[in-house]
Amino acid sequence: MIDLVIPDKAHDESRQGEALVLDPVVGKNNGRKLYIESYGCAMNFSDSEIVASILSEQGFETTSDYTSADVIFINTCSIRENAETRVRNRLKEFKAAKTSRPGMVVGVLGCMAERLKAKFLEEEKLVDVVVGPDAYRDLPNLIDQVDSGQKAVNVLLSREETYADISPVRLNSNGINAFVSIMRGCDNMCSFCVVPFTRGRERSRDPFSIVQEATDLFNSGYREVTLLGQNVDSYKWQNDDESQKVNFANLLERVALINPELRIRFSTSHPKDITDEVLYTMAKYDNICKYIHLPVQSGNTRVLDLMNRTYTRDWYINRIDAIRRIMPDCAISTDIITGFCTETDEEHKETVSMMEYVQYDFAYMFMYSERPGTLAAKRYADDIPEPVKAARLTEIVALQQKYSLVRLQAQIGKVQRVLIEGFSKKSKNDYAGRTDQNAMMVFPVDERFKPGMYVNVIAERSTSATLMGHIID
Repeated sequence: MIDLVIPDKAHDESRQGEALVLDPVVGKNNGRKLYIESYGCAMNFSDSEIVASILSEQGFETTSDYTSADVIFINTCSIRENAETRVRNRLKEFKAAKTSRPGMVVGVLGCMAERLKAKFLEEEKLVDVVVGPDAYRDLPNLIDQVDSGQKAVNVLLSREETYADISPVRLNSNGINAFVSIMRGCDNMCSFCVVPFTRGRERSRDPFSIVQEATDLFNSGYREVTLLGQNVDSYKWQNDDESQKVNFANLLERVALINPELRIRFSTSHPKDITDEVLYTMAKYDNICKYIHLPVQSGNTRVLDLMNRTYTRDWYINRIDAIRRIMPDCAISTDIITGFCTETDEEHKETVSMMEYVQYDFAYMFMYSERPGTLAAKRYADDIPEPVKAARLTEIVALQQKYSLVRLQAQIGKVQRVLIEGFSKKSKNDYAGRTDQNAMMVFPVDERFKPGMYVNVIAERSTSATLMGHIID
């Protein structure tokens, strides 16, 4: 299995393989310490903040050292095979740590919980508690159950739960960027994906709580929010008498109007649902970032049909053309799967030609790996040899590296508005921040400006993943 993400992690909203470790948060102390580690998509990281909030109300103090923790949770997805391997190995480390802390509680949260609960709890005996993404409110009871000597499970899905009333504890926060979850679940039944089975049906959070959370973040010093959903374009809320209806374009506008200094991003869009109304709203407000993640998965209509993506190659191209027409400077990223069931060489070439047509700013690229329980696993044979998958992946990775460099080099000589997020990973002499188009920019520290401030930076050179420049007045 090859799991490859291009470009640099700084761009990677799916955050594959990155662990989240809590900074200390203190509430009413019950003398017990909590440690959470998160992998996978941004929704998992957002969920961990909800979990931390729920348990901080119960008096748990978070720790960055799992060996000193009384309760350990790992929050992850099961979309990729290597994610399960990584989590299983990590759970074995936690199990070993329990030998010196016999009362330690170890649990699995999120999408992986439902599918692997029997293996983790009964067969491999790696965990004490398994909790699905709609059952986090039940965590205090489940921990009590484990304390009494029992195993605990709650993976029930909900049609109503949005956690709208919970104020997330911001974890590993730089105090500048924050996630705001606007909806949960997914109604799309992509044949390769387990999310509808692990996160349940789609339901949208009320817009008032979303705007209030974003307002509170701005008032606390945050300057960028990312609105999260499995498919944000299908956001739809209405009150009981249907006198008020809010779609995603309306919600974007409401958040943009909080303050022009609050920058807004969102993830993820679905090609079948993204509307011109959303694009025109983005174009209207300077503080809505001109960047769209629009997963294509394949450039071939037959393969898209097998994937149950519910759009064709021509439909996807129409949406790309609309973005380019309404926002010529908008950056576009994508997801691509190579070697899906029965994919031919000619169909793979159509994916290559799609990449050549769009010239994505960056892409997240994977070989297809069959996930148990998905429609594809039930209906289709995983019949493309691994060497063929790998060769196709290598080809599109090389092509994407080329276009990532081309897109960034087109910015050289131009002035970009950058939100300073902190110091560069490589040097305390340089700041780092993202442009409106989500490109990472690195530039020398200027003592007049601090993280959380916007600066104008002229791009002078680039790698395939990063722009370099300097601040101009």
